[in-house]
Amino acid sequence: MILTKQYRCIHSTSCQCTKGHLSEDVIFLVFQKLNWNPKLIATLSCVCKWFDDLAKRVLWKEFCRTRAPKMMLDLQSSGSHSVDGSWRALGKLLIYCSGCKKGGLFNSVQIPGHFVYRTRFSRTSGKSFLLPQCRTDVLYVSDPCEHLDQGEDGDVGFFRGVFKSFSMSKVRQMLINRGAKLHPTEVCPYCKAKLWSMMQAKMIPQSASCRLGAYEDCIEYYVCLNGHMLGICTLLPLSDSEEASELE
Repeated sequence: MILTKQYRCIHSTSCQCTKGHLSEDVIFLVFQKLNWNPKLIATLSCVCKWFDDLAKRVLWKEFCRTRAPKMMLDLQSSGSHSVDGSWRALGKLLIYCSGCKKGGLFNSVQIPGHFVYRTRFSRTSGKSFLLPQCRTDVLYVSDPCEHLDQGEDGDVGFFRGVFKSFSMSKVRQMLINRGAKLHPTEVCPYCKAKLWSMMQAKMIPQSASCRLGAYEDCIEYYVCLNGHMLGICTLLPLSDSEEASELE
């Protein structure tokens, strides 16, 4: 892989890393050997803006391609060489459950965000989160991250996803046509963009709760301007969720 070399730090002329740091080619090979470890990529990004720029352009992209190769090929198949909201944001979405805080986006029980070892994202499942007139859009959605026995809130599930070419999607156009308002204070935990409430826009189909195995009136999700989706639901007991899957 040929990379454009940038030997001079873009942080400042006095930055210590100008004094003979490694080339991009060498750093690429090192992180390839480390299997694009996300914690090490994040650590490198904190050194200076030169390394942060390298991580954004190259390392996070390679991490995403390694973690979810078929999904990344599909997201880029429209001809774009990048993704909405940056590779770093997408990398975080792949491995991070955002949780929630009291008085925050979901105004629910306090559940801290955390990294997850492995999550399955499905394009087929994504269809269940779209109204019939929007099902030509491509949406990848994760299985719910389960947080059990949350007191009065019961078993809580968090899910997240990403649209392909969101700027040209029918969902975005419908949100605009319906005059959906952006959330006044909260932003996307992955890219810091403003958020639309799908519940407020009345764009949550019944099939979403069936797919998640959740109560129909206890599901909510948001979509940001870059097409990242995050949501919460109250999960049905196991026997009830199996019946919901059969109904779907």
